[in-house]
Amino acid sequence: MIRKSAIITGSTSGIGLSIAHKLAADGYNIVLNGFADSALINKLIQEFSTNYDTRCIYHPADISKPEEIKALITEAARVFGSIDILINNAGIQHVAPIDEFPEEKLEAIIRIDLLGAFYTIKYALPHMKQKQWGRIINISSAHGLVASPFKAPYVAAKHGLIGLSKSVALEVAEQGITVNSICPGYVKTPLVLGQIADTAKARGISEESALRDVILGQQATKKFVETTEIAAIVSFLCSNDAKSITGSSIVVDGGWTAH
Repeated sequence: MIRKSAIITGSTSGIGLSIAHKLAADGYNIVLNGFADSALINKLIQEFSTNYDTRCIYHPADISKPEEIKALITEAARVFGSIDILINNAGIQHVAPIDEFPEEKLEAIIRIDLLGAFYTIKYALPHMKQKQWGRIINISSAHGLVASPFKAPYVAAKHGLIGLSKSVALEVAEQGITVNSICPGYVKTPLVLGQIADTAKARGISEESALRDVILGQQATKKFVETTEIAAIVSFLCSNDAKSITGSSIVVDGGWTAH
């Protein structure tokens, strides 16, 4: 049996790791990617090898660097023989007024959150076209649909990611390849938890108030989205039951954008 393979960027923790576990459980070979020390990487590889009847490798590509992205795609194709699924999950965030926004943070957000996805798609698509089958899922955000103050680069990148998804979906619609975005609200991950202090500082409020009134205040459910919810949607979009879903943005935001 030849298994399909999945590359998940930013998959050593949070949403990406949850997606990797779900796809491995579904029977896909997995390529993990992200920043982590060797002890954690070895632990994850062992965990996947023990718990799933699939193969798992790790590649340390820095998603802000096109040459490293190309190496990631090349190595995945060499090891597994194909690239069937690409999940663009890598992302960073910073919260500050635009006139005080550090330029290096601005450029890093755009490079990783938007341009990184462009390059992974650019290098992975030829492999999918060859098989006339593929699934590309870009993890955008509710901030790809609406805006919040003090997050201009992130909001711009996530809006751009949805536009990228739609454009590529139209390009490859007749080749058995679907391209979609998922737009989560606030998910309880290290990335989100790290925003609490910055949000409090930018707004001049306590961290408790930043969490209750700003972050969870926008979600009608008043609850974080779970990483497993995002992983379940990814699993469905990768299935043949979702072959006619393309160019779509799936919103999982606890009612945030219903306001």
